[in-house]
Amino acid sequence: MDAQRFQNTGQPDWDWWGRLWPTPGATLRRLGIAPGRTVAEVACGNGYFALPAARITDPEPVYALDLEESLLEECARLAERQEIENVVPVHGDARQMARLLPERVDVVLVANTFHGVGDKRAFVEEVAAALRPGGRFTVVNWHDRPRETTTVAGEPRGPPTDLRLSPDDTTAAVLEYETFTLAERIELPPYHYGLLFERTMGESTADGR
Repeated sequence: MDAQRFQNTGQPDWDWWGRLWPTPGATLRRLGIAPGRTVAEVACGNGYFALPAARITDPEPVYALDLEESLLEECARLAERQEIENVVPVHGDARQMARLLPERVDVVLVANTFHGVGDKRAFVEEVAAALRPGGRFTVVNWHDRPRETTTVAGEPRGPPTDLRLSPDDTTAAVLEYETFTLAERIELPPYHYGLLFERTMGESTADGR
């Protein structure tokens, strides 16, 4: 696989990100992030979700995976400044996450990124390989509304309209790979939804672990 960024998945500005997610820890708890769970956040950027996730799971690790070394370095600096010791930066292509992570995890979190994945089936298979049996694949997406209607501070935000996926479209893409079942759908106002998929107990064939 080439090391290309997923479509339209650049790091947003923290100011407007904070307007959308003023309490990221509370949002993560709604999404099933809980004490004692190991988490991998895929395309973590500079840690807007990875850092509060680590506060919740402490002392269990949060693996913050991203292709951009500069963003991981910023995430690490923020973790040090906030005295968060269980964030583990992982540099590399998310489409190789099962080989990059040092262990299988309880939760793989993909926020505002799944819409930009080209080969979704291959990506979902990689997620399955990175999860323990019974683990959760959590997808946060923008609703499939026209971009001009999803405004933050008076400006349109989010991916282009033609890249957006409805909850049903996202569910269909994940369930095409039969290792997952849909456990829960959560509305995340004003513009997002969360889907929690559970990995079945069967073994994935994407890697040898």
